[in-house]
Amino acid sequence: MSCPVYHGAPELNPGLLPIDWLLGAWESDEPGEGSFPSIEPFRYTETLHFSHVGQPIIIFMFNAFEAESKMPLHQECGFIRMQPGTNRVAFIIAQNSGLMEIEEGELTGKQLSLKTDSLARISFAKTPKVKQISREFQLRSDGRLEQTVSMETDNQPLKQHLHVIYRRPS
Repeated sequence: MSCPVYHGAPELNPGLLPIDWLLGAWESDEPGEGSFPSIEPFRYTETLHFSHVGQPIIIFMFNAFEAESKMPLHQECGFIRMQPGTNRVAFIIAQNSGLMEIEEGELTGKQLSLKTDSLARISFAKTPKVKQISREFQLRSDGRLEQTVSMETDNQPLKQHLHVIYRRPS
């Protein structure tokens, strides 16, 4: 048994027009940089895919790989919703690390600013436990997409964790 897939070319739901600039595929332009006090700094590449099926929801999948070895590092998937008639945005995210979260925030022009509203984790998720994530996406004037992610754990205050710039694949 497989998950059903919509094979048509659905019309974009008008509620998504303010964030339609996210839609499509993106890949890191140069390796992104990751750091946090409890880990060694690292470089990574990442692909992003944002799609829709005509509902007022964007579906996304993020895949990160170690820059040199290309070994898989991290995956996130989920949904993006906008509160109708507002600039309020929510990301509903499941991570392969066993963390599930809802990030909420606002859209200002071509910038999304989000922070954790709620978190859940599997009982055997690795420690230290993540307590908060904040994330910013910005569509730059050169057409590239920039993402910065900050993280707080139960033993570290909120600090920048990831920074990467994406471009549309050629």
